[in-house]
Amino acid sequence: MVQLRAGSEHCKSDPVRHSLPAALASTVLALACSAPVAFAQTAEPTAVLFENVRVFDGKSDRLSSASNVLVVGNEIKTISVSSIAVPEGVQSITINGGGRTLMPGLIDVHWHAMLVRPTVPQLLTSDIGYLTLAAGAEATATLMRGFTTVRDVGGPAFSLKRAIDEGTVVGPRIFPSGAMITVTSGHGDFRQPFELPRVIGAPRSRGEEVGAAMIADSPDEVRVRVREQLLLGASQIKLTAGGGVASPNSPLDVSTFTSEELRAAVEAAENWGTYVTVHAYTSEAVQRAIAAGVKCIEHGHLMDEATAKLIAKSGVWLSMQPLPPELGEAFPPGSEERRKFEQVLSGTDATYKLAKKYKLKTAFGTDVLFSHAIAQRQTSLLASLTRWYTAAEILRMATGVNAQLLALSGLRSPYVGKLGVVEEGALADLLLVDGNPIENIKLIEDPGRNFVVIMKDGKIYKNALR
Repeated sequence: MVQLRAGSEHCKSDPVRHSLPAALASTVLALACSAPVAFAQTAEPTAVLFENVRVFDGKSDRLSSASNVLVVGNEIKTISVSSIAVPEGVQSITINGGGRTLMPGLIDVHWHAMLVRPTVPQLLTSDIGYLTLAAGAEATATLMRGFTTVRDVGGPAFSLKRAIDEGTVVGPRIFPSGAMITVTSGHGDFRQPFELPRVIGAPRSRGEEVGAAMIADSPDEVRVRVREQLLLGASQIKLTAGGGVASPNSPLDVSTFTSEELRAAVEAAENWGTYVTVHAYTSEAVQRAIAAGVKCIEHGHLMDEATAKLIAKSGVWLSMQPLPPELGEAFPPGSEERRKFEQVLSGTDATYKLAKKYKLKTAFGTDVLFSHAIAQRQTSLLASLTRWYTAAEILRMATGVNAQLLALSGLRSPYVGKLGVVEEGALADLLLVDGNPIENIKLIEDPGRNFVVIMKDGKIYKNALR
């Protein structure tokens, strides 16, 4: 067994570039400190022992007493206040936490991996290879912000997910929806007037070609489009059940899919053991979706109190986002898109208050689109929830609670194991935080400084304690 103790090596350059998996032998670590090799991988068995850490488990409202946590392979093997012996015959590294907080990796359940960095014109005109490379860079940045899992609710993320899972690209786990499914004139339909009328069987629009959105205008078409995304590997299905901000020809007040079309999507998804989530702001769009059997509502910023009561009664999830005002800068001043964004933004406070009042199953996401700069504030957006929630509630929402929503994918989940918690048998997606984020939630606003260790699937991608 090779025992590598954190603190015995001192790389002077950027710690992210030399964030190596814990199982590498000391000679490889030494080489990494002098060569520009990033995120090396190893297939050998590994063990990582965190000593003297206080655990936030993703479920409670307080930290544990000083504890030790052993990770073997990609699984949390043992948690104990007593000393833990590392198994014989495996390479290992010991990290002295120094009383810091060990917590689950963060989860963002409303993310668009392929749509963060490009502008709308770039999305509709750029080569898909370029878009994927840009998304790969953003995926790496996402993981280094401490988000070890994202639920991608619209966009051609299947290739990116595969590259991450195979170790070609560094990034978070992705629960992909594939193309969001919309109707003619719905949110996600970016076609120009010259592309009309749509003829079934005719060449696809650019948005459909890249896999950002698929247009369906009947229950049968909806079934086909849903089944296509499931064939490609979707873990859940996303429909746009109402108008949207970014789409130029999609007013906020409209309800798009008919009840029959929504039910067709739900039936097709349930036949595959998974669920449908819908983009919906208004009460009518939300209520129609719930009546059709939809299990999760994305947004809901413009819903009324009666609709909140219905969500509570139905046990449906609300995936909400504390949208930053600066997100509106993606749209020209005075444009219809900017006006729609401001209308949605104005409903945020009321919706969070309704979620609290009726104890809705509320998940956290960010929905950053077309803004690399705002994506860098991903953890700050999470911390901004202090307007409505305590720090412990915020951390639970972005870990254990979000993981419960992911679990709705059932056997369509792309990852085997329990996410969002620090408990024996769970997947080893972990952050070591320099301080107590329950006492000071602002710590998460600076992940570069305060997330001193980032682990995903048992591999260390950042270790600033070396």
